[in-house]
Amino acid sequence: MLTRGDPEVRAILLVESGSRHLLERLVPVLRENWGEEIFIDLVTCYTTLPAGFRAENTRLYCVTDYRGRELRKKLYAQLRQNAYSLIGIICSAEPLMTKWKWVLAGRLPAKLFIINENGDYFWFDRHHWNQIWQFVLYRSGLAGAGAARTLARLVLFPFTLLYLLLYATAVHTRRALRRS
Repeated sequence: MLTRGDPEVRAILLVESGSRHLLERLVPVLRENWGEEIFIDLVTCYTTLPAGFRAENTRLYCVTDYRGRELRKKLYAQLRQNAYSLIGIICSAEPLMTKWKWVLAGRLPAKLFIINENGDYFWFDRHHWNQIWQFVLYRSGLAGAGAARTLARLVLFPFTLLYLLLYATAVHTRRALRRS
């Protein structure tokens, strides 16, 4: 996160926390950038490899095999032992393996890159804060055409909540007075 330089790439871990076609399009790009012999391992919820992955230089870690605290600790230790240089996580608008990808990104000492829904990726480090900030704004609805609507909802929320609370109080008070 704090370093700008790129580590020597020995192995890459990808966390398939989104559509499978994103990784299928990304793997040829990664192999072009770092060589055909590079190990690209995969953490996924599926039991098969996506297209483009080679069984001879890919280890598949299926998260359904690691249920329970002790098994997860074993997985984390095994992944740490593999000494990955890079870890890539998919951050598309799909809620797949959300906890897994962020835990792995935090626990493994590897340089993180974020893969978006277009199959593009960017580094998650302090020198790319502008890209990260734009990504966060876009995902939270505060960029583009929806920004004004989202901000209006944010500003109006306390007033809407106050109105609903006052209305509920009035209705319940009136009901209580009728009963007594």
